[in-house]
Amino acid sequence: MEGDVAERFLALHHQRRPLLLPNVWDAGSAKLVRSLGFEALATTSSGHAATLGRLDGSVTRDEALGHAATIVAATELPVSADLEDGFADDPGGVAETVGLALETGLAGCSIEDFTRDPGDPIYALDAAQARVAAAVEAAHRGPRTLVLTARAENHVHDRPDLDDTIARLRAYEDAGADVLFAPGVTSAQDIARVIESVSRPVNVLARPGMPSVAELGELGVSRVSVGGSFAFAALAELREAALELRDRANYTFLERSAAGLAAARDAFSA
Repeated sequence: MEGDVAERFLALHHQRRPLLLPNVWDAGSAKLVRSLGFEALATTSSGHAATLGRLDGSVTRDEALGHAATIVAATELPVSADLEDGFADDPGGVAETVGLALETGLAGCSIEDFTRDPGDPIYALDAAQARVAAAVEAAHRGPRTLVLTARAENHVHDRPDLDDTIARLRAYEDAGADVLFAPGVTSAQDIARVIESVSRPVNVLARPGMPSVAELGELGVSRVSVGGSFAFAALAELREAALELRDRANYTFLERSAAGLAAARDAFSA
């Protein structure tokens, strides 16, 4: 079953339209999104951290893997986990994390080249490629497998060097990554350059001002994810409802609550 779900997940990257991959943050959001007809799910490190009252980057490996298992158990859909930097600096540690991820029933996972050091945020290319190669070996050794997404984090860490980002994605492709991802690359021109430079499926992260999903499909994008944006949209709605109760002493949020309750009943009883 586990091997089949990875194969099914990878096949979804080779359709005529981009795979829309919503990032969910708990079992309820997973079930609700599944009820709307999406074909696969992903976790979100920032959204998960928010459920614990923390900021992104503060979750432990055990917590992330436990969270991934919860999302996997919530639906039959393929799930890809955001495993941040693999919770390790060295390739062996990254491989160990991916090996543990296999045991959760995931269909895929992503590994990024962010060092967690704000002063030097991106691994040197040789080290980054070695980390991806170790992750790929662990993900593909079988009989259970994972779809391994390699992330080049330049553009979300104040290093908008597209040439370097493309060089990294090519190196990660050479290391065997199944899917390539450079979050923060948003213009049609830059996205097209990335896609033209590699031969593996490319994921893009939804950001303000990006081309539409249809336009991304025309560019050749294989997958569109949303990161923590769904989770934080939900938190924004909670904040607005709480401020309405506190400051305006009325209850128009109850109308939106009724719609949410109806959606939950439909999703959770399915």
